[in-house]
Amino acid sequence: MKISIIGTGYVGLVSGICLAEKGHQVICVDVDQMKVEKINKAIPPIYEKNLEALLKKNINANFRATTDLYQSVLETDLSLIAVGTPFDGTEIDLHYVKEASRQIGMAMRDKSSYHVVVVKSTVVPGTTDDVVLPILEHASGKKAGKDFGVGMNPEFLREGEAIEDFMFPDRIVMGGMDDKSIGVLEKMYSVFDNIDMLRTNNKTAEMIKYTSNSLLATMISFSNEIGNLCAAIGGTDVVDVMRGLHLDKRLSPIMDNGKRITPAFTTYLQAGCGFGGSCFPKDVNALNAYGKKLGKPMWLLEAVMKINEQQPRQIIHMLEKHFPSLEGVRIAVLGMSFKPGTDDMRESPAIPIVTELIARNTNIRAYDSVAKKEAMKLFKDKNIVFCDDLNQTIHGAEAILVLTRWDEFENLHQIIGKCEKQPLIIDGRRMLKKHLIKRYEGIGL
Repeated sequence: MKISIIGTGYVGLVSGICLAEKGHQVICVDVDQMKVEKINKAIPPIYEKNLEALLKKNINANFRATTDLYQSVLETDLSLIAVGTPFDGTEIDLHYVKEASRQIGMAMRDKSSYHVVVVKSTVVPGTTDDVVLPILEHASGKKAGKDFGVGMNPEFLREGEAIEDFMFPDRIVMGGMDDKSIGVLEKMYSVFDNIDMLRTNNKTAEMIKYTSNSLLATMISFSNEIGNLCAAIGGTDVVDVMRGLHLDKRLSPIMDNGKRITPAFTTYLQAGCGFGGSCFPKDVNALNAYGKKLGKPMWLLEAVMKINEQQPRQIIHMLEKHFPSLEGVRIAVLGMSFKPGTDDMRESPAIPIVTELIARNTNIRAYDSVAKKEAMKLFKDKNIVFCDDLNQTIHGAEAILVLTRWDEFENLHQIIGKCEKQPLIIDGRRMLKKHLIKRYEGIGL
């Protein structure tokens, strides 16, 4: 198939290059000329595992980028809208979705063949049918269902594992205004074998995405609340508590041969310093706001966000247990991105933690081999030193904060073991071997 994708962020670019790898002819569209030029030179504008290799393999073969949305729509059978939908504090901002819809509609005005427009951006239920579809009809002068189709196809990509998730999905949700629209989506995904595919309407497809992210965010906040209680009780470690929870055969089934399966979702049932990223905070807040708008307050999800907003404070509290004043304390911050495998700093728990440390006049060194550039942009002109390697960062530190679960930090005990004076280690991700560290503090301990 010939496919155009509007937007070259995590979702748009990953979807485009993966569909090209699967044999489709793909054009990615973006308004940023410099970004388009980088992509066409096989230089990824974002950090994502294996993305560069797929770009080099498919560029100028099955894949290219352009700023020409009009021509891209004329040349393709299907357009995916994959632009940002930021949350403005009250509701999601549909400016980019509306503008993409308007421009696609204008292109369809000059196209005689049937075209399908599919929303891949995360939008609240009703957006595709009540916002996108009317804009397409008005801009094109054509009738949805007769002259063109409209669908909704949510993504379930984890940053850092996005290529793997797209190429080997656990499910594909295909929403559409009618069977013909869904049929075109089915044709696009026919290159995937043995995948559970759900056909549904657009509103349900939109709701599935929000429900999925809200459940995972709830699991994290639940774990953090239990962890904070364990810390208050004393003599209790949330890691052991959660290990006992995970052994429930309903969570970790036991096969007939006696082997236990550990599903990936149990990783969300672990305590830490909070969740971040471009999806969970935005989507849970958006669903909260959407529920209130309909007169259905989302009490549970409100609590999920409140817990998460407060969770980074646990790191500061642990520091305060050991230092009467934080002024001048030499602190090493390990990890700035919201999770490993990405350079994404959006809503990272490291942001409020480092911001508070700066306000307390601490002496900060920070290290993140992947997110350094993004972190430097965010904390430009602030009193913080960004280091190039782990040893340089922790040298002379009185306290070390582990805020991102990078594999590189797993053997931290071996490095600090050589230090003349043992620093305090605060494990914000509970990834270290506490019994091997002399001065250890951790979430939920």
